[in-house]
Amino acid sequence: MRVIGLMSGTSYDAIEAAAADIALEGDTLVMRPLGRVSTQYSEALRGAITAALPPAATSTEVVCALDTGIGQAFAEAAVLAQRELCDGRADLVVSHGQTMHHWVEDGVVRGTLQLGQPAWIAEATGLPVVSDLRSRDVAAGGQGAPLVGLTDTLLLCGLPGVPAALNLGGIANITVVAPDADPVAFDTGPANALLDAAVRHFTAGAAAYDESGRGAAAGTVSPVLLSRLLDEPYYRLPAPKSTGKELFHLPYLLAALEDVPTPDHHDVLATLTRLTAVTVAGACRAQGVTQLAVSGGGAHNPVMMRMIAEELPEVRLLSSDDLGVPSDAKEALAFAVLGFLTVHGLPGTLPSTTGARHASVLGSITPGRGPLRLPEPAAVAPRTLRVAGAGAPGDEPPAACATA
Repeated sequence: MRVIGLMSGTSYDAIEAAAADIALEGDTLVMRPLGRVSTQYSEALRGAITAALPPAATSTEVVCALDTGIGQAFAEAAVLAQRELCDGRADLVVSHGQTMHHWVEDGVVRGTLQLGQPAWIAEATGLPVVSDLRSRDVAAGGQGAPLVGLTDTLLLCGLPGVPAALNLGGIANITVVAPDADPVAFDTGPANALLDAAVRHFTAGAAAYDESGRGAAAGTVSPVLLSRLLDEPYYRLPAPKSTGKELFHLPYLLAALEDVPTPDHHDVLATLTRLTAVTVAGACRAQGVTQLAVSGGGAHNPVMMRMIAEELPEVRLLSSDDLGVPSDAKEALAFAVLGFLTVHGLPGTLPSTTGARHASVLGSITPGRGPLRLPEPAAVAPRTLRVAGAGAPGDEPPAACATA
């Protein structure tokens, strides 16, 4: 089955579209990546998203307009991927949508909202669309995040030591696959969320992020500000746990700067970058991680990567590319896998990674232009992932790991 995965993360800097041929051969999931394309939100739509994100107040009119605008933007990305990556022969689109709110109270997720009406994608491509993948896990008592846990587990199992996958988006999340233990996945805290907010604030919107970590490189970490930021109770919560920009936003940062005035903006960026490194490293040490495969936008920030390496001198750092999965396409491909599992009647979650009462088949399906015809339900859930044609360790299936 040829599947297109669409993803826009908490940084909402672009819509990533990745395509892959995916098949289930016995209990091995075989994925052959076909490439990636990226599209930008219009300035008007990006501004509307920014204005509606917490802690801002909004209206149902704005939510309705965003649902349509984001859905249309995702539809454009899907059409581009269908043409440029799939030769017009895709079978399915899987859309993560744009997370606008992740409702957490006392560590319990009460609801989650991703906008981007899938009907626009189905109308533009003529293909069935799997969307709203997080809500079912939340309804089953889970965090609804990070949903890459299953794909990461299939990819990492069989690797030596205690391997982990780290994604550095707006929020950093990690999946740990230790031998003879259930996989664990959770959000470690902010990766780029506070950094991006600080850059926009300090440049009055002229810049959206700390390109190549240059701002942080020009500054010095403030131990006092770092200590203040590390007082955040979230870091001490047990896994599984999840968070978002409902917590880590500009007013949150400004409150910390009121407590610890830091006149040099570069010092603030250096401290925020170190915050990501320290919290990621703390999570890795607590789980006994021995090697860490990194993906996401933060992987392109050499200062952030250097700081993580400094905090984890005994841990081998590599890119998800080294495992055959392109770093910038990893989350979009992970959601393509989830959609593939959904239409085959298979769960897309592991209770140990989200905290749900049970594994769930995820998402809702919007029919395409023709009658909706789903494959026969698969008899066996995958226990490994083989990345075909990558010349990576994934080309040979590793020892099976239980995922049920």
